[in-house]
Amino acid sequence: MSMSWTEVLGFATGALCVWLVARQHVANWPIGIANNLFFIVLFAQAGLYADAGLQIVFIALAAYGWWSWTHGGGPGTAEALAVRRTTRTEWAWLAAAGAVGVLGLTLLLSSATDSTVPFWDALTTGLSLAATYGQCRKLVESWWLWIAADLLYIPLYAYKGLYLTSGLYVGFLALCVAGLVGWRRTLPARGARTTLEATA
Repeated sequence: MSMSWTEVLGFATGALCVWLVARQHVANWPIGIANNLFFIVLFAQAGLYADAGLQIVFIALAAYGWWSWTHGGGPGTAEALAVRRTTRTEWAWLAAAGAVGVLGLTLLLSSATDSTVPFWDALTTGLSLAATYGQCRKLVESWWLWIAADLLYIPLYAYKGLYLTSGLYVGFLALCVAGLVGWRRTLPARGARTTLEATA
């Protein structure tokens, strides 16, 4: 089993990034950007073109998430963003955008690249984008999307011979469960949420 320095560095920065996200530490965003740069190279070499392109989108989302976490997501405010639940409207938009994106990417990868796993590459890409957006807004259910993505990434990367990266995603899976538990603990009480929503 051969591993490149790119895969090793992707492993290290990826593990540190998820650990920091689970602890709601803002440093996860610059570490995540470094991780994305390593994975652009790694995935392009492995023929996982959607995953390679996804890293570019991740960098843009990381910039947004960095700002959102430090400014509360609203203009003119410096308050930290609070963890909250995903609304039904947000779920509907995420599901619709995800379905369209996965279908479009599958067709594109099938016709324009030599990808041997176009649907799975597209599906993991769609889940990852939705999960990353959710984390930018501190939506607690974003962890469930990451868990679903990781359960697909683990065998996909092993199939592509990226065994260290596959192992990394086993670690990601465990960190995602820890992140879900941790973020749920920081949610305001149901009564407080209801009062907040009523006054919003």
